[in-house]
Amino acid sequence: MSKHDTSAVARVVVGVSGSLGSVTALRRATVLARRLGAELWPVLAWEPPGGDSAARRSPAAGVPAQEWQRLAKQRLAAVLDEIFGAAPPGVPMRPVVVRGAPGRALIKIADRESDVLVVGAGRRGLRRAFSGRVSRHCLAHAVCPVLAVPPSPLQSDLLSVHRRNTWHLRIDTRDL
Repeated sequence: MSKHDTSAVARVVVGVSGSLGSVTALRRATVLARRLGAELWPVLAWEPPGGDSAARRSPAAGVPAQEWQRLAKQRLAAVLDEIFGAAPPGVPMRPVVVRGAPGRALIKIADRESDVLVVGAGRRGLRRAFSGRVSRHCLAHAVCPVLAVPPSPLQSDLLSVHRRNTWHLRIDTRDL
């Protein structure tokens, strides 16, 4: 298969952060990889707190990059364990942890025209203008097809419950 042959998908690359949107994207990517007979590449991209430029100016409280990398690997393993548990996903899987901004890291890994990149599409509602940066970056810069998975309906329900609980907490604390 040549680099420009799009008739067979070799990899389904999916951004994973542990958020509900990324879990929804991971589930969709797994189904897609099974259907296409492709390898599943869940990718967790990480940066030091404040980004790389802040880390160069002032290392994050003395925490070395190797420790952040280890924590990122643990997080990815925990998400994969939560989603798949003891049952394998039914496709070959190659989890990847990479240092860098999520959008740039994902398009760097999904660098073949035969890949499919799956990302969460961000939030619905009022905060939409401030969310979805990763999916927008991937849609604008990827060399392969990108599937932007809309948020789960459960996500808006959870946000609604969170807003109600936050509102009640504010009222309760004012009454004290």
